[in-house]
Amino acid sequence: MCSSDLLLITVLLLPLVGFFIFATILQPKFFIFLGMGLLVCIFYLIALRNRLAKKQSEIQLWIQNYGEQMNLAEAGIKQEKIAIESFREKIVNYSQLKGLTEKLSMCLTLEDTSKTFSAEVNRLFGDKDTTIILYLFHSKTGTLGISSSQKGQMRINIKSKKGDAFDQWIIKTMQPLLIEDAKSDYRFDMDRIIPQDAREIGSLISIPLMVGNKALGILRIDNPHENHFTTEDLRFLTTIGDLGAVAIENAQLYERVEQLAIKDGLTGLYLRRHLLDRMPEEISRQLRQKTQLAFLMLDLDKFKQYNDKFGHIAGDIVLRTVGMILSEIFKEPGMLVCRYGGEEFSVLLPDCTQQKALELAEEVRKRIAAQTIILRREKTHITVSIGAAIFPKDAQNAKELIHKADLALYRAKNEGRNKVCKV
Repeated sequence: MCSSDLLLITVLLLPLVGFFIFATILQPKFFIFLGMGLLVCIFYLIALRNRLAKKQSEIQLWIQNYGEQMNLAEAGIKQEKIAIESFREKIVNYSQLKGLTEKLSMCLTLEDTSKTFSAEVNRLFGDKDTTIILYLFHSKTGTLGISSSQKGQMRINIKSKKGDAFDQWIIKTMQPLLIEDAKSDYRFDMDRIIPQDAREIGSLISIPLMVGNKALGILRIDNPHENHFTTEDLRFLTTIGDLGAVAIENAQLYERVEQLAIKDGLTGLYLRRHLLDRMPEEISRQLRQKTQLAFLMLDLDKFKQYNDKFGHIAGDIVLRTVGMILSEIFKEPGMLVCRYGGEEFSVLLPDCTQQKALELAEEVRKRIAAQTIILRREKTHITVSIGAAIFPKDAQNAKELIHKADLALYRAKNEGRNKVCKV
């Protein structure tokens, strides 16, 4: 377009130049035609200038449109990159959650579940400065207690065993908590919180572990540096906490079923099956350590007559009372009290000499005989006969040890009841 306009201007100017030379030399009246030609050229140049200005405006507008399209394209590319990165992070997170779920599904006991859960959370969030604490509510008392705590790869001792102000906030609200800068968070007074624990807390994320409306505990992660955790970290931890809470509840249910399978529902004592499972283990341990193992068999005297006189409900009260007395006396670690069957009880005493076993048996006999049981507004008493046997002095295996204690029990019965006899 520009080259054609330039050619046209040249074609117009050349005759004018010729006319100018011709008029100057030969015919002055040709200046009239020359002026008219100049006017035509001026009008054409004005029109040409307008066309050029319009064209420049169109080009400028096109450049602006092109720039806007480039900005939109760059913004779209940026959004796509963010979406791709987010999608990649989700894939990684889902992969990590899959691994967590698989490991938790292999745990049965509450102890194994807690250890595995804490280790996996530490793998996902932990570093040398980050502290991870798992609190669980006690199934009977409902109090909060530490199940596990670690910093980096080391287990640490936390002074606030029942939680600090941050944990109490979780208990009160049952909502996730994110603290980016503990010193500037208006919800907490750090001057009152810090003396409870020597650890410095700069930022924190914490969630309640819940299944439905049931609170199981608290999962907490804190770090001495500010702005260490983000909202995305809290969101991911919440998802992890949901998986962990289900696994913890399953472990608690499993242990409850196990307890029901090995404990007597009336007295709360272990059943004979559990005793028979434990005895070979204890005998093996006593052989390795070259120590003695005592075994007591107890039978309530004339319990059938007692039942016939007062009824089976009264008999249940007596059995429960005897079980309570046995639990109070034989409460040292390792001692095992069982309801052997009916009105019979048994006690396994590791690392126990014959003299000590007889002393404990005599204490039980006296305590039960002195116990007053009120039934139908009547004060009643019951006595117990006890037989004692010692491994390896009296027997060489579990079956023989039970048999010898049973023989000693029948000897106590035959000698008038309410007695303690040894083999």
